[in-house]
Amino acid sequence: MKLSLTRLFAILQKEVQQLRRDRLTFGMIVGIPLMQIILFGFAINTDVRNLSAAVADQSNTQLSRQLVADMLATQVIDRVQHVNTGAQLKTLLDQGDIKIGILIPADFERRLQQSSRPAAQLMIDGSDPIILSTAQSLTKMSFNQRNAAKSIKPPELFEVRNYYNPERRSAVFVVPGLIGAILTMTMVLFTAVAIVRERERGNLELLINTPVSTTELMIGKIIPYIIIGLIQVAIIMLLGMFLFHVPVNGRVLDVYLASGIFIAANLSLGLVISTVAKNQFQAMQLTFFFFLPSLLLSGFMFPFEGMPRAAQIIAEILPMTHFMRLIRGIMLRGAELSQLSMEVYALVIFTIITMSFAILRFKKRLD
Repeated sequence: MKLSLTRLFAILQKEVQQLRRDRLTFGMIVGIPLMQIILFGFAINTDVRNLSAAVADQSNTQLSRQLVADMLATQVIDRVQHVNTGAQLKTLLDQGDIKIGILIPADFERRLQQSSRPAAQLMIDGSDPIILSTAQSLTKMSFNQRNAAKSIKPPELFEVRNYYNPERRSAVFVVPGLIGAILTMTMVLFTAVAIVRERERGNLELLINTPVSTTELMIGKIIPYIIIGLIQVAIIMLLGMFLFHVPVNGRVLDVYLASGIFIAANLSLGLVISTVAKNQFQAMQLTFFFFLPSLLLSGFMFPFEGMPRAAQIIAEILPMTHFMRLIRGIMLRGAELSQLSMEVYALVIFTIITMSFAILRFKKRLD
């Protein structure tokens, strides 16, 4: 059969007209590359600065205060809190409130004159190897050089203590994050397609004619996927423990509770997408449109502290950002769920808002 340019042109014209009528797809053709290049071009940054820190200055002398000022001048640390003891620094590290703890002992000036031991201590959340490497750069700061002229020559200014990942293995940091990445991709997609599939197959009209309310329909749609999500969490945790030797320092129950809240947040978002999309292809497009920012802005791949403030504000809206803090806090730092309550509240609020919006929009579409 010979190729007909007339028939070929007719098909091309049909596809162009169909794209023009499909405003969502047409908008994503332009919107996705524009948003991704602008957002990620600024957000993806491995040159980490402004790490949250706390200081226990037990010496409280001019030299100890000068040390803290010099550390702030490097711009590696920021938002310094002041506490009294090393135990308080460790508590802040466990809760995820800081990334670096600086312990300056009472005999700081005498230690500076000695050559047998470091003068101060750096306590670092080393779960992320990038943050650990950045924090260790503080040991090479100019305080040593300036005070060398005064015959102050310790062998090392700081003793570095690496918490939560002493072997500096990337798997320890990545595997807990994979729980969030996999749940985001699967849970949002499953529910985003669910309502659209019912509509395409004509089953939605049958459901409308039953006495089932919109709220009952939405909740009934997500409960099976919550169970599926928890099964996925169990699979990832077991593989992580046996294949990659990733520790679970916190309670397993807290892991499941945090994962359950996160799964509910993703499922409610998927329901919102399903009320916007007209077909399954659009549902998958919108899922990808949400998944990529979640993957790159949540701290899964790049340190959250290295992002500009505008990107951090956007990341705080995404549920995966809060889950990253929850799952890594529980699994790596051994934190309790009550210590990470702000992240739990953020996920609960997100779930309530998106579920309410999905229910309201679903009613509107049926009308």
